[in-house]
Amino acid sequence: MSSKYNISLVTGDGIGPEISESALSILEVINDNFSLSLEIKKLEAGDTVLKNTGKALPDETFETIKNSDACLKAPVGESAKDVIVYLRRMLDLYANIRPARSYPNMPALRDDVDLVIVRENTEDLYTGEEFDIGDAAVAMRIISEKASKRIANYAFTIAKNRERSIQRKVTCVHKSNVMKKTDGLFARTCSKVANDFSDIKFEEMYVDACSMNLIRQPQEFDVIVTTNLFGDILSDEAAQVIGGLGMAPAANIGDDFGLFEPVHGAAFDIAGKQIANPTSFILSISMMLEWLGRKHNDANCITAGTSIENAVWEVCLANIKTKDTGGDKTTMEFTKEIISRL
Repeated sequence: MSSKYNISLVTGDGIGPEISESALSILEVINDNFSLSLEIKKLEAGDTVLKNTGKALPDETFETIKNSDACLKAPVGESAKDVIVYLRRMLDLYANIRPARSYPNMPALRDDVDLVIVRENTEDLYTGEEFDIGDAAVAMRIISEKASKRIANYAFTIAKNRERSIQRKVTCVHKSNVMKKTDGLFARTCSKVANDFSDIKFEEMYVDACSMNLIRQPQEFDVIVTTNLFGDILSDEAAQVIGGLGMAPAANIGDDFGLFEPVHGAAFDIAGKQIANPTSFILSISMMLEWLGRKHNDANCITAGTSIENAVWEVCLANIKTKDTGGDKTTMEFTKEIISRL
């Protein structure tokens, strides 16, 4: 009997609809081959919807997402704050998980990078608390012990369970030598949590040193845990280290819900040309299936997620690429190469 899940798919802006079609093709094959029944509900959110309706995230879209088992979200444009930031906060998706792995034949700095950035997803400067004082503008940076503790626990749990990891290490990244109150609290909280995971190595690093070492020796990192703004910046840097944003998936995880999306933006400059690399969205599907599998103790989901990642690896190993990464395949031609390996 097939395991049934309701999946929301936000098709987004720019290249969003193109890579969403790629995602739908992958999901169709997963249904046919892995004893799963993924019922997909296509939804609209982003710049186009904002222009047409005056609201980037319509109420009915939000309600459908909230009542689904998981959500896949293609990139949106300038309205991202009103879509993804709102969803993260309203659904309390406190853990932003962004893996960065070297794939064969991609322009990576090294071929042995395999790290995960675990980013606190609800606080920091991204709460949007800004105001004017005279001729100055002030932004409120909020760091709480509660949020710091739960993201640290999440990071250590990932480090403990990562099958490919040989280091079993968590690096806490902050800037407590300057921001003694906020980053000081984050660093102290992570250090306390580390005491509960004695089998995991723990280290601290200032964010500027981390950004340098992601270029100099990225293979030395295993799991990085950090605050919202730092995590946003470092994860984009890590993506470039392993070959570009098109190779970078992401998960937004809460206690009861998960939203999965590519790290990159809507890439309006190549929209409609069928040359965009859909790998980041396809790997986001892999992350979604593995998360559903763990949550529901569903081996078919886990197997399907792993199979997608393996298929991407095989396609890269064969040096098959889309046109925007130096290859000759269209978005759907590349997708069919992955499908043939599923």
